[in-house]
Amino acid sequence: MTQPLARAQSFCDRFGLRMPILLAPMAGVPAPALSAAIANAGGLGACGALLMQPAAIQAWASTVRAQSNGAFQLNLWIPDPPPLRDPAREAAVRAFLGQFGPEVPAEAADTTPPDFAAQCDALLAAGPPMISSIMGLYPPDFVAAMKARGIAWFATVTTVAEARAAEAAGADVVVAQGMEAGGHRGRFDASQAERDAVGLFALLPAVADAVHIPVVATGGIADARGITAAFALGASAVQIGTGFLRCPETGLHPAWAAGLAATPPEGTILTRAFSGRAGRSISTEYARLAAEAAAPIPAPYPVQRALTQAMRDAAAKAGDLDRMQAWAGQAAGLARAEPAGMLINRMWDEARAMLGRA
Repeated sequence: MTQPLARAQSFCDRFGLRMPILLAPMAGVPAPALSAAIANAGGLGACGALLMQPAAIQAWASTVRAQSNGAFQLNLWIPDPPPLRDPAREAAVRAFLGQFGPEVPAEAADTTPPDFAAQCDALLAAGPPMISSIMGLYPPDFVAAMKARGIAWFATVTTVAEARAAEAAGADVVVAQGMEAGGHRGRFDASQAERDAVGLFALLPAVADAVHIPVVATGGIADARGITAAFALGASAVQIGTGFLRCPETGLHPAWAAGLAATPPEGTILTRAFSGRAGRSISTEYARLAAEAAAPIPAPYPVQRALTQAMRDAAAKAGDLDRMQAWAGQAAGLARAEPAGMLINRMWDEARAMLGRA
């Protein structure tokens, strides 16, 4: 294995970066200013385009290009099959949610996600240097279209088997997501997200040994110590989400930002109660009560997300963290409220010093 700093430099040279630190693509936190600041500092910005229509994807890319050097990735979820609807189950969820927010009408569950094929076309039209995936692998025709345009594919994986599958499918890089990560788990098989929850420090070296392409580490990394450890275990770069959420460029709700600062590693919870997909959030009152045996089983994604929308909107308006969808990784307490450019430079300077002494 090459030395960590040599690996980092090779990754940066290949992908046109000055430092091997990527912003995690977080759907619902698009914040063009955050991506622009990270790109201008030498890292890689990101947009989680899951909920965005094609025009919004194009507008985001144009905004970040106008404000930065254009170093960013665009990300999409690989869609699940259509959800199996269960009116009785949805009624139980709606009744439970009535304790936390406005009454939820039955028709709230009738949700239609953006058209995936149209989103893929928009990603190609936007022409980013990188496109990333999560929850599965892009179809071969889209992979071929990316490669024909010189766009690199970063595939998020959560197991060794997924990493091997991504490499075989043509991924240029795999992003190894440990179970410490905030937000949604990237497990290809959604039903196994909790059972196959592997920590980053067990997953990362196993993935690095299993594939022949660069590995980006993500999950539970929010300072130079985590970066240094990831490189020691075989990473060529790191991807950070929660660690950037308190930066002023993010525009995060103040209650969520304050909650992150007060959250210890044991203060997060893996839950399906917000969206129907397993994700890690601050252990709020709603998330804890939804995990109790008496609570209804969440509806599948995206039905559960639609059912909880009214509660989440009301919580944001009231500044009530206990009802908010406050995604957070286990390193939330390490996130710092400082400008993103300053933060990313400080983290890499400190990590580089540690790696130089190793």
